[in-house]
Amino acid sequence: MSPCRSCAATSGDLVLDLGDQPACEYFPRLDDPGPEPVFPLRLWLCRACGLAQLADDAVLPDEPVGTEPAALARQRADAIAAVRAMGLLPAGATVVEGATPHGGSWLPELTELGLRPAPGGAAADVVVDATFGLMHEPRQREALDRLVAAVAPDGVLLFGFHSLAAIVGDGQWNAVRLGHYAYYSTPAVVGMLARAGLVVTDALWFPLYGGTVLVVARRGGVPAASVADLVAAETAAGVLDPGVVGALQTAVLRSTAGLRDLVHGCRATGAPAFGYSAASRAVALVHLAGLDAGDLPAVADASPAKHGCRMPGTDIPIVPPAELLAAGPRTVLLFVSDLLPEVRRSLPEVEGAGGRWVDCGAGPR
Repeated sequence: MSPCRSCAATSGDLVLDLGDQPACEYFPRLDDPGPEPVFPLRLWLCRACGLAQLADDAVLPDEPVGTEPAALARQRADAIAAVRAMGLLPAGATVVEGATPHGGSWLPELTELGLRPAPGGAAADVVVDATFGLMHEPRQREALDRLVAAVAPDGVLLFGFHSLAAIVGDGQWNAVRLGHYAYYSTPAVVGMLARAGLVVTDALWFPLYGGTVLVVARRGGVPAASVADLVAAETAAGVLDPGVVGALQTAVLRSTAGLRDLVHGCRATGAPAFGYSAASRAVALVHLAGLDAGDLPAVADASPAKHGCRMPGTDIPIVPPAELLAAGPRTVLLFVSDLLPEVRRSLPEVEGAGGRWVDCGAGPR
């Protein structure tokens, strides 16, 4: 194992090994026979700083453009409202945003509130990395230093992350994916930012993905009780304990076997299941379950960029939602749990025809 991507320590534990996996955010065209390249996918927990991270690097192909889920848009609106209520988004303040590889930029909403982009290269009053951009950086320390350098002396950094506590607590092992190099807990983030010269003064929790955290960090200041409370809660949940985090390996076996049994059971009745949401987190789940188009005829997705493509590592086609409705499946496997309210509203025909949605965010439960 190479040194920690954040603190450069070499002491740590391998807590999850998913073997060789195809790139989870690149969907080959249906006429591409493959096989596509695969890369080792392993999660390592640093004993020194507590950062969970990929043990290996991978050179990945470009990813297609996805459609932003309504749940993510609601999360952004709620987070902006909460930060604004704290007085941290005054009109006229300057703002810089980190990378937004999956869309969901805060800049349009912040501009409407009267903030303005900082001139090129200038430090900003508000620096935002709330759409999971930093986790794409192999060199975590250097990337975080660049964000911190963009913060004006009296400015704030707003940093958001899908909490490792939620990933472990809910068995969301398929949140671990190629190209996402870091998996943050609040204790690890507090330490990372301290090493970069910032103090986490506030921590906000949101229900997206089972638990998403937004921290406010500054140069100096006193942490609010919310920070200590969240650090204590996540530590008690075992985010720094390799034995606890390592339970994700058992979750892999349980959920892939459950998905395989469910799909094969549907096929045996003559009413095969369909999937919904060709999300990156579905790739390893479907791949490790060993499914093909004979088991799962198609996965529907709202993103036109994915139509005519297939699930990586399989021959399962990705189709528009209209094709799912035309097939009239009795069972639709939903691969992103947070989408359930959205798909029930947008595709009422599924349940109207007597079908059912099955939450398979990390496999059937």
